This record gives sequence, C-alpha cells and structure tokens, in this order.
Amino acid sequence: MRQRPFGNQQVTELALGTWGLAGDGYGPVASEEQDRVIDRALAMGIRLFETADVYGNGEMEKKLAQRLPKDGSAIVVTKVGTRRDNQPPLKDFSLDYLRQAIEASRQRLGGGPLQCVLLHNPSRVSFDRADIGGFMNELRSNGVLSKWGASIGAIDAGHSALSAGAEVLEVPYNAFHTEELRELQYEIKARNVAVLARSVLAHGLLTGLWPQHKEFPSYDHRAERWNNDELRHRLYQVGPLRTMLNAQLTSIRSVALRFVLSNELVSSVVLGPRTTLQLDQLVREAGREPPYLSEQNLSELRERLATVGVYQ
Repeated sequence: MRQRPFGNQQVTELALGTWGLAGDGYGPVASEEQDRVIDRALAMGIRLFETADVYGNGEMEKKLAQRLPKDGSAIVVTKVGTRRDNQPPLKDFSLDYLRQAIEASRQRLGGGPLQCVLLHNPSRVSFDRADIGGFMNELRSNGVLSKWGASIGAIDAGHSALSAGAEVLEVPYNAFHTEELRELQYEIKARNVAVLARSVLAHGLLTGLWPQHKEFPSYDHRAERWNNDELRHRLYQVGPLRTMLNAQLTSIRSVALRFVLSNELVSSVVLGPRTTLQLDQLVREAGREPPYLSEQNLSELRERLATVGVYQ
C-alpha cells in the first residue's frame, strides 16, 4: 500500500471509511461483517481509518479501538460536532459541547491521545461564533490530540477552517464533484494541509452498475438524494467514464477511483465498502502506482464529461 504525506506524517493513500459500515446510511451491517472488513483492510495494508462519534452511536469508534493494532501504526480520524441526543440531530460546535464530545471519543477509542479530530461539517458561522481554532490548538498543545481539521461541504467553511489553523480537510471529491478542492487548492498548498477525499464514488453512482430505473429502500439515504428525473440524468452523465475503459481501466469504478488518486493534493482516498468483497474490488481497481490516469486520460475525461454538462 503506497503512502502519501499527511502533514508531518505518512499515511496509506487508501483509507477505510466507516459510515456505510456502521449501517447508518445504507442499511444494517452485521457486527461480524464489520469485523471482517476492518480486519481485511489491515491485512491489505490500509492504515488510515475514518469514522465519527455518531457512526453507530459511537460503536464504530469502539470497534476500531478493539480491532486496530495498539502500536500506533494505524491512524484513526474521527469527527465531532453532531448531537444525536436531539431529534432531529443538531450541529453543535460550542466549545463546551466540543470538549465533552472529544473526551467521549477519546474514551471510546482507548483513552489515549486522539490522532486526528475533525469538526463534522461546520459552517462558516460556526467559526465566527467561537474561537474554535484557539480551542483546538490548545487541545493539541495539551496532548489531547495530535491533529485537527474539518470535514466540510462548503467552500466558505473551508476558508474559515484553514484560517483557524486546520491541519486536515476532508472534502467531497470525485469525477462529478471537484469544486471545494479546486477552490481551496492554493490555500491547501500554502499551508501544507492534508486532504482526505470522501464520496469518491458519489454514493455508488460512479460504480456504473445501476440500472436506469434504480430504486432505493426507504432506509437508504439515497432515496432522498435524487428524484427519478435527477437520477436518470446522473446515470446518463456516467457515460463518458464508460468510454475510458481499456485493458488497464477495466471498470467505471476503476476510472472513478483513479481520477481521485491522480490528484497529488489528496493525502488519502476514503473508501466506503460494506463487505469484504467490495473492499477487495475497490483496492484492486484503484491500481498500484502512478500514473493512475495519464494526463491524456484526464484531459479526455474532462472533455467528454463537459459534453454531458459536468465541468471540472
């Protein structure tokens, strides 16, 4: 498993994300299968694991603490800032709540210093209301955590996080969605900020495996993400990825993964398998080494996507 810079560390360029594995977004996953996926990721060389305090109501943090090696060779990135004691869940980035949430995560993850804590989708206003940067930097100075940052979904929140001193940004990034990383890239380079890429397969859309009349069960978050017309249009837009297939790029999933890995700003690509079979497929199709996509491939893909209304 190749490694990339993660600030002053090196991390594996593939990471195991645990939202889908927790059963929160796509339906239940048996505890035994969760164990098998984590163990398989370790066996394949993955040493970066992404989770949150709300995934499985904290159970994913506990499971990672149980199954990961105790020698510090595996890095856990967790996220805080969502209150599940309220219905519907609320975002809370007050310093009092962050202090409680970080301590609770620390205990679930084994009681030692946290390796990396991200604020879970804060807004720009969240940073305006409190000195979050000063608070997180103090926790780092006191040895509570080693790195901090933010998982963001808006460019202005990214600017605010970077201005506050974030060392890590997690951003949505895939062949259909490049806006946040593109707009923040100069600040990221200047500040030597680590980048985690999430939603790299657009919640499964970029696997290229869905039929034209794909339907989702009510417990699947994708049932609310697209209406029927939007989904059909998105499936049409997947077409240009199919035209890239060749002897090396044997699936749409492979094209999508290698597109993300081709960006040198990305420290690690967060995969979201729910089974060991899915994990094996993703790791195999991501490729072993650069160039993941050649400059010619990337140029052709951009041109073909533009013809169906996807601009990078």
